[in-house]
Amino acid sequence: MIAMEHGRAISFTRPDGQDAPGVLFSAADGAPGVVLIQEWWGINDQIRRVGQRLADAGYRVLIPDLYRGRATAVADEAKHLMTGLDFGQALSDIAGALTYLKGQDGATRVGIIGFCLGGALTLASICNVPGFAAGVCYYGIPGAGADASKLLAPLQAHFAEFDDWCTPDAVRALEDQLRAGTTEYELYRYSAQHAFFNDARPEVYDPVAAAESWRRSLDFFHRHLGGPLPAA
Repeated sequence: MIAMEHGRAISFTRPDGQDAPGVLFSAADGAPGVVLIQEWWGINDQIRRVGQRLADAGYRVLIPDLYRGRATAVADEAKHLMTGLDFGQALSDIAGALTYLKGQDGATRVGIIGFCLGGALTLASICNVPGFAAGVCYYGIPGAGADASKLLAPLQAHFAEFDDWCTPDAVRALEDQLRAGTTEYELYRYSAQHAFFNDARPEVYDPVAAAESWRRSLDFFHRHLGGPLPAA
């Protein structure tokens, strides 16, 4: 039996009728939902812990398994998996996860949060997938196909000042797009490195930036999803 903190393996249906796998973390009946998107490593223990933290904060959480069971701790293999990922298919998985968390109640509010690759997909989702009430992006910027001036939901974004993937120049360009739009956004920068939230990577983990960004994320979800007030 899978330990509770590792979530429960489920299958859900995408808009095209295909089944997709995911990992579900339960909360109280009627709780708002959050779609959680993995880093390029796949669904590993670290991202499952994030799912459990969100569930402990009062959210039903679904992690769509974009790599279909594959995960790695090796950077070259993770890069290969990410490069081989079809973003259109990933967005279909995410749309299906959104529908699953909404269930039969159209009034249920669902947010999305993701890190690195998941951050890029979070931003792509709230530009292309109608129905999310809010999105939180950690150090991820998608390429073509996501016009940040046309957000479909409020966005909160967290970036590192010392990041050679989402560089400061790339973040400034993203913020220019966000300013050109009319949807609410918040963008924060931290004196930290890429993946500063990932406590499984001590070489980049920054506990101060991680704690501050998490507090902001939970507050944002409280305001837009109607979830519990974050603990002081």
